Amino acid sequence: MSPKKKNSADNADIEKFARELQDQIMEQIRKKYSETVIDHWQNPRNFRKIETPDGYASVKGSCGDTMEMFIKMNREKISECGFQTDGCGTTIVCGSVATELALNKSFTEALARVSTDEILKILGGLPPADIHCAELAAETLRRALADHLYQKQSPWKKHYRKS
Repeated sequence: MSPKKKNSADNADIEKFARELQDQIMEQIRKKYSETVIDHWQNPRNFRKIETPDGYASVKGSCGDTMEMFIKMNREKISECGFQTDGCGTTIVCGSVATELALNKSFTEALARVSTDEILKILGGLPPADIHCAELAAETLRRALADHLYQKQSPWKKHYRKS
């Protein structure tokens, strides 16, 4: 076999092995997580920083992951909601769901709606070891909403904070 054909055959073998390995990994993930979790993991919503937010929070979770949330208000409704995290896939999933829950809600509606329980309900549950990710997302959003109230009472302070 010529070196070129051997190299091509080696590449095909590597690609086949990679596909089989990926399929095995996805099979294991599907046993542990719902399709909703997988969808938000593969296609996170609102994973972005929002410049000059009306509410901002950064919270470090019990596992060491940090999440930031940004909200923009328009006519007393959350018109934009974004998040960033240095955390694991489940933290990203929970941040994605939390921002979707808050989007287009009033302050009060978002405060009432975004909770650990609601995030878990939408995701079809999470393994016990991952529940803290939903808690982190809900808490970070609550703190961003609290920051919005604080900024609303003293708008000049917005220009002096980090975010």
